[in-house]
Parts: sequence; structure tokens; C-alpha cells
Amino acid sequence: MIPPKPNRKNPRDYDWHLYKARHLIENFFVKLKQYRTMPTAGYAYATGYEKRSVNFLGAIYLAAAVIWLN
Repeated sequence: MIPPKPNRKNPRDYDWHLYKARHLIENFFVKLKQYRTMPTAGYAYATGYEKRSVNFLGAIYLAAAVIWLN
């Protein structure tokens, strides 16, 4: 749920906490997609380098851990 524009005459209700959580998750996926272009660092997920699902999930976990530690 996206909040209404401030100049709207009849603002609609929205869940602020849900919007904040959604924003955090979207930002995480943006950061995760930055690792797609680094095949030499071992973070080349979703570009065809990882053929098996186990390797793909491992690359996702590794990139998520690096993001979480930074």
C-alpha cells in the first residue's frame, strides 16, 4: 500500500508499518541485485552461472550475509 499524495483532498488510509516493512524489503532486493554483475567475486546469481538450485540458493545466502554484515 502506497501512501496518498499530500495534496489529495480526501486522503485514503494506509498502514504505515506495512509500508515501512515493504520499503525495507524492496531496498534489500535492490542491494541483492547489485551482486548480479560480479561473477569473479562468486556472487553471480541469476545470470546463468548457477545451474543447480542448491548453488543458486547458496549464492543468494552469501550475498544476503554480505549485505547484512555491511
